[in-house]
Amino acid sequence: MELNREVLDCMMSLRRRLREELAIDIRLSQPDAVTCMLSACLNSSNEQTRQLGQLLAQCSDRPFAQAGAVPRMQAGHPLLVEDPAPRPASESVRMYRGQRVYA
Repeated sequence: MELNREVLDCMMSLRRRLREELAIDIRLSQPDAVTCMLSACLNSSNEQTRQLGQLLAQCSDRPFAQAGAVPRMQAGHPLLVEDPAPRPASESVRMYRGQRVYA
């Protein structure tokens, strides 16, 4: 697969959306980053994220399967970062390197 400017721009914007929407952190340096992004897009309920996934599939010459074809990410999946316990709204929350830090 050729990594040109269009593919990288699509991957960066998709990575940002997946981190915000699904709390999935995918690094662009991962050997299977495109595959992980495409499978995460199938789990997304946001139409723009799914469209970005389709665009990435077209640019990278990878198939973009239908939602039923790829299993959804289960709890405990290595790419799924879950908040261990809900925090009360009274605590202060700040972001550090893309992660929530409760003070």
